[in-house]
Formats: sequence, structure tokens, C-alpha cells
Amino acid sequence: MGNTCTTCNCNKDGQEASELLTVDNKSVFNPPILKLQAWIRGTIARRRVAAHLQQLNGHQAYMSGSKRDRYEGTQNGSSYQNDGQIEERGEVVFKNGAVYKGQWIGDMKHGYGVQVWPDGARYEGYWKNNKACGKGKFWHVDGDVFEGQWQDDKANGYGVYVHMNGARYEGYWKDDLQHGYGKEIWTDNSKYEGEYHDGKKHGKGLYVWADGSMYDGDWYENRIEGHGTYTWIDGRQYTGSWKNNNMHGHGIYTWKDGRRYEGYYEMDKKHGYGVYQWADGRRYEGNWYNGKQHGQGKYILPDGTVKIGLWDSGKRVQWLNE
Repeated sequence: MGNTCTTCNCNKDGQEASELLTVDNKSVFNPPILKLQAWIRGTIARRRVAAHLQQLNGHQAYMSGSKRDRYEGTQNGSSYQNDGQIEERGEVVFKNGAVYKGQWIGDMKHGYGVQVWPDGARYEGYWKNNKACGKGKFWHVDGDVFEGQWQDDKANGYGVYVHMNGARYEGYWKDDLQHGYGKEIWTDNSKYEGEYHDGKKHGKGLYVWADGSMYDGDWYENRIEGHGTYTWIDGRQYTGSWKNNNMHGHGIYTWKDGRRYEGYYEMDKKHGYGVYQWADGRRYEGNWYNGKQHGQGKYILPDGTVKIGLWDSGKRVQWLNE
């Protein structure tokens, strides 16, 4: 659906004239399709840096207030023994400036707790062996928020990610990446609902643009690829094969006024054998090249009269049966 998803306007001899309607491929597959995923990756990368710093410094902690003197964290967790029982403690201030208040087992954050980083990032939820695990909510310093299931400090299971501008993803995660079924919604009301794999739209999915046009079908690593249907707001529709966001292979393209093309495409242009039918019953059956009639073809009138001719780059060269 790029520069040649157009109205084929042909004269009475079947000669294709200038194509009138165009849809700019770049305007259809614009950055918002991938922007939320980029934001998610950026947030995750920054959070992982913070988590890494916490791992480097996190064991060098001290208790605030009156408990400070009797608690000095160590890497082997041997300084504070409580026989594996979960207990509630006051604030723990780490040397990197992070503050944790909640439940512990020995020197491990374990159970429910709240941690706030020096830059303002915040996590509220469950921990296991010093890592976010279970249900929790993370506020990034930039204003992005994730709430859902965690495992080993990563989003795993169902969760909702909300970008600071209101864009959101609701669905399943695996190791901090969108994975499984989910839905993205943007502030302009465009949305995608379908399958993800390793952080990319992959499998079956429905994408609806802000203007109401939509695609329902196969995706491959964030690209429209496979079989699917794209519907324009002016009533045009294409159902068929796709490759790298382009009509490619066999498909059927219809117009609201009754015109119809069935045949082959190559990178968004009619290419190979195809049949184009006008609303008044006329049709062209034959070869196409780079979006235009090219080679031998038949021009069939509504009364059944068949004219066989040769076309060159959309222009009829001669009739062969006259």
C-alpha cells in the first residue's frame, strides 16, 4: 500500500491513464507504530542500569535511625540472621542513595516493599531474593509507569505500561519484552491489538490508524508481511499477500464504485498476470509490469466482444485480432 495503491483510470480502449489516488507509504507506516516500543526499550535500559548499580552497591547498606549501628549489610548476607523468617524493618538507605522500606529475609529484600532511587524512580511491590518478583508497580523518573507481574527484576506475565504522554500497552511480557497477546493505544487513538514476539508485532494483529483506515492480518517482526486485509477510509480494500509492508504476491483490490483488480503484485505495484474490471463491466485480462499493462492482453467489452492487443508501459500499441 504505497505509491501505487491507486485508482486505475482507463479509457474506452483499456489504456491505463494517469493514476489519481495515491497513499504515501511513509505516511502510513509512520514512527508511531514503533515509537511506544522504542520508549519501552529506553525505559527498560535505564532501569537496568539502575538495577545494576543497585547490585554493585546494594549490599553496602545501613539502617536509618536507631537500627543503624546494629545492621551492616554484607555480600554473603551473614551479618543479619533471622532463620528464614520474613520480617518488617524500617528504612534501609543504600550507599548509592536508594532507600528501601519493607520486608526482608536475612539480608535479602523478600516480600512486600517500597524502594525509591535518588533520581526519583520508585518501585512498590513484591520482592524475592533481592529482586522484584510478583505484582509490582514501577515509576520511571521520566514519568513512564509499569504495573504488572515481575520475575527476576523483569516484566514477566501480564502488565500495563503507560508512557508519560498517555500512550499505553496492555498485555503480556517476557523478560521485559512484549510477548504474547497485547494492545497498544496511542494518544491520537490509533491502536494495535494482536500478537507480539520478543518485543515486536509478530503473528496475527489488527492495526487501526487515527483516520480510521485499518489492517487486519499477518505481521512479521513489526512489518506487515504474510496475508491480510487493508481497508482505506474511502472504501478501497486490498486482501492478499504482503511483503515488507507492500502488496506482494496474489491479491484482490476493490474500489467503492465497483472496480476490481485480481492478480499479482510486486512491491506494491501490479506485476504479472491480472484482471482489471471496470464498474460498467469492461475488463482487461493480461500482463502487467511495474503497475501498468504491458505485453499481450485481452480487452473485453460488456457485450462480450473480445479484443486482443499489445500494451507497452500502459499504452496500447496495436490490436492483434483486427
